[in-house]
Amino acid sequence: MVNVGTAADPIVTRLVEEDKVPWYKKRNLRLMYVWLFLCCMGVEMTSGFDSQLINTLQFAQPFHNSEYAIEPGMLGFVNSSYQLGSIFAVPIAPWFAQRYGRRWSIMLGSVIMVFGSLLQGFAQHIAMYIIARMILGVGILFCIISGAALIGELGHPKERPILTSLFNSSYFIGQILASAIAIGTTKMKSDWSWRLPSLLQICPSLLQIVTVFLLPESPRFLVWHDRDEDAAKILIKYHAEGDSDSELVKAEIVQIRETIRTEVEASKQSWMELLRTSGMRRRVLVTVFIGLFTQLSGNTLLSYYSGVLFGLMGYTDSLLKTQLNLANACWGLLNATIIALIVPRFARRKMYMLSAASMLTMFIGMTVSLERMQASLAVGEKNKAAGIAALFFYYAYNPTYNIGNNALTYTYLVELWPYAQRSRGIGVQQIFGKLAGFFSTNVNSIALNAIKWKYLAIYCGWIAFE
Repeated sequence: MVNVGTAADPIVTRLVEEDKVPWYKKRNLRLMYVWLFLCCMGVEMTSGFDSQLINTLQFAQPFHNSEYAIEPGMLGFVNSSYQLGSIFAVPIAPWFAQRYGRRWSIMLGSVIMVFGSLLQGFAQHIAMYIIARMILGVGILFCIISGAALIGELGHPKERPILTSLFNSSYFIGQILASAIAIGTTKMKSDWSWRLPSLLQICPSLLQIVTVFLLPESPRFLVWHDRDEDAAKILIKYHAEGDSDSELVKAEIVQIRETIRTEVEASKQSWMELLRTSGMRRRVLVTVFIGLFTQLSGNTLLSYYSGVLFGLMGYTDSLLKTQLNLANACWGLLNATIIALIVPRFARRKMYMLSAASMLTMFIGMTVSLERMQASLAVGEKNKAAGIAALFFYYAYNPTYNIGNNALTYTYLVELWPYAQRSRGIGVQQIFGKLAGFFSTNVNSIALNAIKWKYLAIYCGWIAFE
């Protein structure tokens, strides 16, 4: 079921185990990791920033007073328009990455997002704002598909699982930036209280534009296009520190050539190839559920509507909400990074099971706490203990989600899919993830407003299914 990648090759595995020199003592590899972090890790910063953007804009009073204010009924659609744009890009982005390379795909996606951020910041009405967010959604898909693949294909076999796990951790850097900016802009009395955060979503994309061509192209992409010598030069420089006689590089090149050639012979290179055999169909099924679970596990509710939830907990001050938001983003980055370094050492299925079970526990605790809080308010009292308990479970949920749906998503997908279909495989995960995100962010706003804490009980049932 799991694709036999380079790191799984017995010869490569043995050579990696014999290599006792850490990555930070290898000059070329160290430099490549710097650019890899700034470029590919920056991809998820945009998603993290976006997850907090509309949420934090709700804290700014001028946003509610302006002619561009989002009506409660429109809040879900404005949030989900980002995912809708990504859905439109799914048929194109994997093909573009396979045809023109990972770097050009990241560049195109970044340029699209720069345009979307500018349009978003200078929007003159709500329709313009929604279109801008859809454009951002189109761009992010190009970057995510190619960024995730490039990390797995450029990384040294020794660090590859950790690198792919860290990919999602940078999501929280974007959350921190958006939350920190909101603390400063919430107090502004002009339209810049919401225009400035909207414009600053441009920053991660500019970082990618500056750094993407400081990275080499994927060796696997080069071999795929019969550029074996170029691929060998890259591996020699970064995996062997210039040693052209390196056994590791020779083993990697042979493994890449044979794997790709075998896959080419067996592949028709079309989307229908994903359904050709029972093994491929099972890969698709697993990938579909990974996409759904990453967006339907309660994370979109807690990320996009934290302001509403904080209000249900009894925390109503706008500045306090932004501070709680920032604290949660910092906590998310800390635990996600630690988890990303630890979780890849364990069996994937066990970690997913642990993640689902612990998420369910936290959601049940939060649901019960909010019910107690609302019951007290109904009789004219305020249950501070229930509010504190609900906030505790809100924060405790963060690492439980990260154990599976954050740390393992791209690590597992890179291992699961053969190279020939990897971009399409990640594309399948993205389309179902974006569809689930589009659905949940629309429904969350309506349901949370209508049935309050009872809506969390529905998530408890879904997470139990997971």
